[in-house]
Amino acid sequence: MKFTCKQAEINEALANVSRAVPQKSPLTALEGVKLYLNRNTLELTGYDLELGIQTKINAVSDDIGECILNSKLFGEIIRKMPSETIEIEIDDSLTTTIRGFNTEYKILAMPADEYPSIPDYDTGDNFTIPQPMLKNMINQTIFAVAVVDNKPILMGELFDILDYNFNLVAIDGYRLAVRSERIESDNHYHFVVKAKALSEVSKLLKDDEKETVTMHVSKKHITFEIGKYMLFSRLLEGDFHNYKGSIPANHNTEIVINTREFISTLERCMLLINEKAKAPVRCVFKDGKVKLSCSTALGKFVDEMEADTAGPSVEIGFNCRYLLDALKATESDKVRLQLNGGLSPMKIVPMDGNAYTFLVLPTRLKNES
Repeated sequence: MKFTCKQAEINEALANVSRAVPQKSPLTALEGVKLYLNRNTLELTGYDLELGIQTKINAVSDDIGECILNSKLFGEIIRKMPSETIEIEIDDSLTTTIRGFNTEYKILAMPADEYPSIPDYDTGDNFTIPQPMLKNMINQTIFAVAVVDNKPILMGELFDILDYNFNLVAIDGYRLAVRSERIESDNHYHFVVKAKALSEVSKLLKDDEKETVTMHVSKKHITFEIGKYMLFSRLLEGDFHNYKGSIPANHNTEIVINTREFISTLERCMLLINEKAKAPVRCVFKDGKVKLSCSTALGKFVDEMEADTAGPSVEIGFNCRYLLDALKATESDKVRLQLNGGLSPMKIVPMDGNAYTFLVLPTRLKNES
């Protein structure tokens, strides 16, 4: 088969689909990108048996054919080609010639029948939302996904959709993040998508409110239709944590705080914390002030900032990084911190509405000397 295409188009397509290609695999074909040419359309696919990304670009050809090319090598060749238009030819022996201006490469392709099939999806069972909405929901929750597989189900995020309410939920046992939106779907969905897949989805999503993403859901897979890209992911199996039962309904103490100022204070505290020098940050919420302190092998830290406090004073400790992640995810100038003493989780909510709810579990403090 033989075709020509624009260097910029195939370069962008390869960069995106290659993110689903494993660097090393027992199945050599999976280390490649599958090309399927149908005259004026070139389809490119990357797949690791769990995650797949597929797209189509324009081509100039009268041929039909398919093959597999090593993702890393082919991608580097295309990226460095000096011409705007590239000509690619694959002969019967799978020798692949790539030409542009005076540059020519010859590499060997693999037969397409060695490539595994991409999962089918049901076009009937789907829902559609604006791309910026899903992008924001993912970016504001993915920090709370578990990174170790003690409970594999927690290495993904729960899509909980009921009565036009869409909750995207992540939890790792130390913190919980819930991002909520109203959507135009009255169907009930309850499934868990791997964080790795959602990270790749976020990279493909645009910030244009006119652009939408359609999600096709089956028993074992989900397909995200994002513009000219299709992203496939296997769903995680198992029972997700009862997140609604973990969120405190009431609180005794509430603090309204400047988010940026609180983040800056915690970042100063982080200078004395690392893998070898670990310690919680001690927070005292009292009389319109927040007093923070931390003591590690590297030194001691003390700071203070103003805040609006209501209710009993609270002394509580946190993993500084976990608290920082939650505050940064709020993307708000001010937030409400809600507490029920020093041994219960801190609940972080917006000033108005319920767009997000973050919980950070406390760390037991030692008596100060």
